[in-house]
Order: sequence, then structure tokens, then C-alpha cells
Amino acid sequence: MSEVILRGGTIITVDDDFSITTGDVASIDGILVQVGGAYTPQTSDYSIIDAEGCLVMPGLVQSHIHMCQTLARGRADNMELLDWLHKVVWPYEGALTREDLAASANLACLELLQSGTTSILDMGTVHHTDALFEAAQASGLRATIGKAMMDEDDPAIPPGLQESTKESLDESQRLCKEWHGRSGDRLRYGYAPRFALSCTDDLMQESVRLARQSGARLHTHTSENRSEIAEVKRRKGMDNLSFLHKMGFTGDDVCLAHCVWLNDTERKILADTGTHVLHCPSSNMKLASGYAEIPELLDAGIKVSLGADGAPCNNTLDGFVEMRLAALLHKPRVGPKAMPASQVLKLATRGGAAALGLEDKIGSLEVGKRADVIAVDITGAHCVPMSNPYSTIVYSAQSSDVTHVVVDGKILIRDKEILSIDKARTLKDAQSHADKLFARL
Repeated sequence: MSEVILRGGTIITVDDDFSITTGDVASIDGILVQVGGAYTPQTSDYSIIDAEGCLVMPGLVQSHIHMCQTLARGRADNMELLDWLHKVVWPYEGALTREDLAASANLACLELLQSGTTSILDMGTVHHTDALFEAAQASGLRATIGKAMMDEDDPAIPPGLQESTKESLDESQRLCKEWHGRSGDRLRYGYAPRFALSCTDDLMQESVRLARQSGARLHTHTSENRSEIAEVKRRKGMDNLSFLHKMGFTGDDVCLAHCVWLNDTERKILADTGTHVLHCPSSNMKLASGYAEIPELLDAGIKVSLGADGAPCNNTLDGFVEMRLAALLHKPRVGPKAMPASQVLKLATRGGAAALGLEDKIGSLEVGKRADVIAVDITGAHCVPMSNPYSTIVYSAQSSDVTHVVVDGKILIRDKEILSIDKARTLKDAQSHADKLFARL
């Protein structure tokens, strides 16, 4: 047995009662065995982490990330979605070598873990998806990953991203068989047709069939940008989400990024089918797409979680930034009581866990769940005095306050030192690969 004990913190459980307690959070072989009170180690194989002065809470679960895009940070500013894709992101992705993608993914894992994100749903690019899985496996991050699927005959898609329907489906099946359920179920697969404009109807429908046959998630983008929606309507003859519903691409196993522009019919589809909305406030604002009306979606019973999206449209992968913005963004329109801090933290933890199909395993600190835990130092001037732990986390704390990170019962960051990644080498490799890649482009 291997025991990990975070000792002496204030514990935000994010359980059904939003309980807050004090004491120890203990796990044995990756399973939480005690939350609160004083814990006595059961064996001689234990590690005690000093969490005094910290808020101890579930790790953040980001439900929409593009680790493949991290090397393009700062390269696509001041663009709207379709120009952003056509002029920068797709040419960049088409030029990625396997080594470039590995450098991008390693950098993303470093940034995510250091900023308190312990689980992600990730969409890769068309090729070299194994490199993403390998980076997540080595870093200790919990990740559900899918290759981007793009089989539409569209001249806007660069040659490096073009694939046939058969090639796309065959590679997705191979990856699913290779990686789904690896590393003690820490790594899982998700079928990821990119969006309606880059995928044929056959690809969309067969992805649904194969994902459900294998127990994998389904992940795509929808209704992000008005120009995108108009083009989908021109090509498909219906609104974006209505088209996905026709393809069978709705349900509790389906994760739809953005959902900024929805009509009443589409909102009803989301509510009736239990489909998950992945809210990416920074990305939507930076690309001038708008923002999803999250308070109304929640009031309608629609499931919502948070994600940073990718580094070229954010430009960070910082879940604390997304929480703060999600909490503030809607208040001027809906009122000051919209999106209370406790609700936002729930979206960032349990909401993401539900989107990944893992709510019974992660997202809250409860005995029997997996030990995905972070400790956030709240002794800095920007967090003192602390009167409401939820308010402190969402409005005051910063990702740089994350002090300890445990995933699946393994200590990945201790006293801000990352143990699973060579930080200096990762940063150097990322800069080198980015410089050479964009010089080629």
C-alpha cells in the first residue's frame, strides 16, 4: 500500500452538501479513505504533505483543451474563428511533426498541472495522437484524448490535415484500442470529429456508432461563431446543433464545446438529451465569438463544465482564470447573484468530471473516489483575510498559489516543485520546436 496524506488544511469537498471541513485528506493506493479530522497512517509506506495555510480541494477538471496547439501561443491574436483556423491554426497543425507535437503536449501538461488542473478532455490534431497520450502518461495527468477527425473535401483544409473517411475512422479505432483504459483507467479515448464544417455526415454518424460500441466519449465544437453557424446552415440545411442531433451526436456521452449561439429548439435538445456544454469564456471573448448564456442554460437543467480551449485563443491553459471569468462575465447582464462562486467551482470540478463520464470517480473529495487533490496556498496578501473559501478560490486565488498536486494518489507537485516532468528541458524544447516550426511556415 502507498498512503498519501495532505495534513492540516481547510477542505472544500464540493460534495452534495458543499461541505467545508478541516484536517487531513488521506488516500491509500489512489483511493480516498478519509476526508477531514486527524488521520493515522495504516502502514510504514506513507507520505505526509503539509497543507497548513492551504485550501485543499478536488483538482480542476477542464473539459475542452487542445494540447497540440500550445506551441502556437501568441501566434493568432486579433482574429475571429474562421480566419484564426484558416490562416494560422490549421497551417500550424498541418506542419507539426511528431516531435513538435510531443514538445507541445509536454508543455501543456506542465502548465496544466502547475495551475491545478488534474483532468482534461483533449482534442488533438489529425496526426501523431500517440504523442499526446505518451505525454499525459508520463506526466501523471488524467486525460481523455481524441484525434481530430477531418474528412471533408474542403480547399481550406491544408494537405497536412486532409484524410479520407476510412483513414480517419481506422486511426481513431486503433487509438481507442491502444489507449482507452490505460494506466489504471487514467487515460481514456474520445472520438473527436472537429466540427460540422470539416466532417462528412458519414464520419459523424460512424463516430457515434464506434464510440458507443467502445464506451468512449464524443467531443466536438459547435455554435461558436455566427459565420460558422451561417456556413453550417448553408451546407447542411439546418442549425448547427440540430444537425448534430440528426447525426446522433447528442446525449450524456457527448461533449459540445462553446454553444455560444443557440436557439430555443437547440437549448431544448441539450436539456432533453443530457448533452454536456463546455464553456470556454476566455477563448470566446478573445476570438470575439461572444459568450454562452450559462445562467440560462443551467436554469434549463443543461449540464455545463469549463475549459480553457487552446493556447492560440486564450492564451493560457489556466483553470483559475476561467473560473474567475465565468463567475464575472454574466453578472452585468443577469445580475449580481448570477453564477455564485460555489456554483462556478462545481462547474470546474464536478461539472468537468460529469462531462468526462467520471463523476463517480473524481470531481469531489469523498471517501471511495480517486485521489485527485490540490492544495492552494491562501496566505498571500491577495487572499487575506479569508472569510468564504469558495469566494477565495474563484475570485482571489491564482494558479501560482497551487502548492501541491496529487493525481490518482501520486504526488506530482510538492511545494510547487513538479516531480513528474523535467521543467527546464520542457521549456527549452518547447521554445526550440516553436521557433523552428514557425520558421518553416
